[in-house]
Amino acid sequence: MSTDYLTAKSAVLFEEAQKYIPGGVNSPVRACQAVGASPRFVKKGQGARLYDEDGREYLDLVGSWGPLIFGHCPPSVIKAITEAAKNGTTFGAPTEAETRLAALISENVPSMEMVRLVSSGTEAAMSAIRLARGATSRDKIVKFEGCYHGHADSLLVAAGSGVVTQSIPGSLGVPKALAELTITCPYNDLEALEQRFKLAGPEIAAVIVEPVAGNMGLVLPKDGFLQGLAELCQKYGALFICDEVITGFRLGLGGAQELYQIKPDLTVLGKIIGGGLPLAAFGGKKAYMELLAPLGGVYQAGTLSGNPLAVAAGIAAIERLQSEEPYGRINHMSARWAEGLRTLAKDKGLPVTVNQLGSMSTIFFTPDPVYDLATAKKSDLKLYSAWFRAMLELGVWLPPSQFESLFISAGILFSEVDDLLEAAEKALESL
Repeated sequence: MSTDYLTAKSAVLFEEAQKYIPGGVNSPVRACQAVGASPRFVKKGQGARLYDEDGREYLDLVGSWGPLIFGHCPPSVIKAITEAAKNGTTFGAPTEAETRLAALISENVPSMEMVRLVSSGTEAAMSAIRLARGATSRDKIVKFEGCYHGHADSLLVAAGSGVVTQSIPGSLGVPKALAELTITCPYNDLEALEQRFKLAGPEIAAVIVEPVAGNMGLVLPKDGFLQGLAELCQKYGALFICDEVITGFRLGLGGAQELYQIKPDLTVLGKIIGGGLPLAAFGGKKAYMELLAPLGGVYQAGTLSGNPLAVAAGIAAIERLQSEEPYGRINHMSARWAEGLRTLAKDKGLPVTVNQLGSMSTIFFTPDPVYDLATAKKSDLKLYSAWFRAMLELGVWLPPSQFESLFISAGILFSEVDDLLEAAEKALESL
């Protein structure tokens, strides 16, 4: 992986983009401000690799932030999109394929007895919250500090992902009255959650959580946390909402809820279920889902909901996951990468914590365990920035933020993990 490349074209493209797009990007973290870099403009991807407009090649550990579990351009997904496009790109009417995808989701995630397809994770989480409020006739919700559920107003309070990356406490434009309906709680802290319920239990419609947090870096739930959360929701009559936009179909066909043996009232999915195209879903118990219009009084709609191209891509992705079940291989590669990082950092005398589960991992530049947002923030951000830039120059595409998970895809080869660890050794040495 040579470093003898210029980034002249990316620089020109970024300058041009800033004339027409705020910050030159259509999602803030892509600007790479948090790591002291400028964005590289991507031309194409293939397998586990990305290629930028300057002709430079990278091993990709971002995977478009999670959807690309098979890597770039998997033939079965590309074929499904191409065939679907021959019949039209959107109809604004029901298609057989929508039911097929919903059935596939329900079959693999049994808590989702009924499913509504939407176009983004933000839309799905927002709709699940509205449904929970409609079902309980309550207004307040509980979310966990550092968890990110999209950019809907009431979900931006103490959020993770780009919000914490940009060091923004919330967001301008969110009415105070809406923010006051959101109660926050430290992740992994059942005692704090119980206190919130004791103070406002009759007003709380739902608790929403990333069962495995991926938006403050990868943070795993402590033993009993998710089960205790479910019990508290049941005790106080609030709905338990699992945001599996990242973990759904990534940690297994049944996602994190299968792994941790929990059964939420509502679940939010995205990323992988769209096969790389914009698609998300929310679903849950039939009694709640039938409160949605046109059956009930909770309104939700979308012109491109169930888009035929995205649905075709999603079906192809899930069916391939079912037939191949690549999780064992991906998880092995990811564990090898994480353990290699730990060993290399120890050899270099660098205090790090590497969290890893399945195909997800994060290196935190702190010697302390990371189990919530406060401990994630102990990471040395200057070291992470230097690590990011060093790895980029060595041809490795990492998240341009300490507070994001990276992903190993099924497209990666065993030899490419060796390449990653070789690059990591050089990058850590430079620190």
